[in-house]
Amino acid sequence: MNPELYLADLEAKPAALAELAGLLAGSDPFAGLPGRVGRVLLLGMGSSRYAAGVAALRLRAAGVEAVAEYASCELLPPALPDTLVVAISATGGSRETLDALAHYRGRSFVLAMTNSPGSPVTEGADLVVPMAAGEERGGVACRTFQHTLALLLALRDRLTGVETDLPALLRRTAEASGDLLERRDLWLGPAAELLDGPDGVHTIAPAERLSSAEQSALMFREGPRRAADAGETGDWSHVDVYLTKTLDYRALLFPGSRYDAQAMEWIVQRGSAVLAVGGEVPGARASVRYRHDDDRDVALLTETLVAELVAARWWIAGA
Repeated sequence: MNPELYLADLEAKPAALAELAGLLAGSDPFAGLPGRVGRVLLLGMGSSRYAAGVAALRLRAAGVEAVAEYASCELLPPALPDTLVVAISATGGSRETLDALAHYRGRSFVLAMTNSPGSPVTEGADLVVPMAAGEERGGVACRTFQHTLALLLALRDRLTGVETDLPALLRRTAEASGDLLERRDLWLGPAAELLDGPDGVHTIAPAERLSSAEQSALMFREGPRRAADAGETGDWSHVDVYLTKTLDYRALLFPGSRYDAQAMEWIVQRGSAVLAVGGEVPGARASVRYRHDDDRDVALLTETLVAELVAARWWIAGA
């Protein structure tokens, strides 16, 4: 793992997204799916599972029976002929995911989504979908996380018949990511200072974009090795509110939940510090805005870049 190369990976996000947009405009990576899918099981660990969680939520909302599970779980759903198993592994070698796939190969349709074509996760798969994120030389899953989310949106469209202009969405996301990168001299220093407390960082997002909070917390832990914890906005008032009374509580809030104000009421009352990303939130100490941040799909694909750049700054400073 290398902090400078990790930063370079982040800086390459707009170009990688533009390339993925071009690929999706020219072909459908899911054209090889079976005609009938009764249910969808998404498997992964870490960032892969974060992305799978919000994808399963969106599929269920569209009427598709879908669940996302830890690949390490011993109580996985049964292998049935009409089940689509989506195994997600950027490296293609996650031990837990490979172990889980042994239960499904030859009994369910297996789709392997990976950034490493020819890796173990593709062995015996009925369909392989490359993430096309390029090599992550920093050793941290950042572009692959973003591309996984994008491809899972494409999978939702394929399974539901919804016609979303995904290439256009990816181009807007590339513009949003580029905007954050180009203007980082204005916002990154103050954001890093606001979040730099003795008790770690807390990340908060609505259930529909919970992956943003989970991925952001992981970036703080994985790079600069800071304590970080993720939570859902509505659930925050039931599980995390207590920490504002005893800790120097610093939080990164991704707005959009109907319960933002409920959480902020306690945060303001107890003098805690919040950085809002992608919107103005009453009571937040500061906010980071970016191009197209009023589009929730763009936000889903973009907003973790704020935490990733803060993490890179801290990691390089402490290296």
